[in-house]
Amino acid sequence: MGFVLPVLFALLAAFSNALATVLQRRAALSVPQSQGFRPGLVLDLLRRPVWLGGMLAVVVAGVGQAVALATGPLSLVQPLFVLELPLALLLASLFTGNRLPEVVWLAVGGVVVGLGVALASAAPDAGAADVPLDRWVPALVACAGAAVLLAAAGLKRPVGKARAGCLGAATAVCYALTAGLMKDSMRVLDADGVVGFFTAWQTYGFAVAGVCAVLLLEHAMQGGPLVASQPALTLGDATVSLLLGVVLYREDVRGDWWIVPQLIGVALIVVGVLNLARRGADLRTAG
Repeated sequence: MGFVLPVLFALLAAFSNALATVLQRRAALSVPQSQGFRPGLVLDLLRRPVWLGGMLAVVVAGVGQAVALATGPLSLVQPLFVLELPLALLLASLFTGNRLPEVVWLAVGGVVVGLGVALASAAPDAGAADVPLDRWVPALVACAGAAVLLAAAGLKRPVGKARAGCLGAATAVCYALTAGLMKDSMRVLDADGVVGFFTAWQTYGFAVAGVCAVLLLEHAMQGGPLVASQPALTLGDATVSLLLGVVLYREDVRGDWWIVPQLIGVALIVVGVLNLARRGADLRTAG
């Protein structure tokens, strides 16, 4: 049961996030587009029931992610969220009644197989339970700096692939940081109870990072096609989360000849995600 529970809850969270993506994209495309950063965008979205349904799915995903991170390593849990994109496309096809072509099913199979091969060959371990502050500080600075630079670069560009890609990458960094902080706050909850949880800086850290991620995600969805934003978000989240797992939590992955199947798995994931993102137009009419 060492890995079964975190995997199951991570898959639940991935499904809920996929549902949220389908609902939120429809809502985001129903409000006026903005060229700059507009906090009022959320106020417009609050008047859309479909967006509220998407946010409910986000809450369910957050609970599932929290349980998964509390019981499994960051470098195992977060890469499973790569499945969000194929799940989102499958949900979109169900909502619209459009059948997915064979090439999409092949891409879905590539992502699933690639993810299985990569994780099985990497075999990430649990790592350290506690992350000292001196390891958190440079990680926080690096993630915050990267997110700000990517968001600023995206918002300077007109609506299109470059804008969507930069904002999607900024969202990915925030999502990965949210997961890293959430995992540490779950440790505090287990060790010190509810009082310790609500007085820990990690709790408020992941709340702030999560809000930033949601706001950036809405702008990324408006910023351009999914073929640009979704690969940056999907692959960026998995990559940054893996780095945080290794650097912060000292989670170990197998090396030597195991690197070969890991690279093969990653290649299958990248090719599959890129092909699936090209079919992301289906999400425009979902829901």
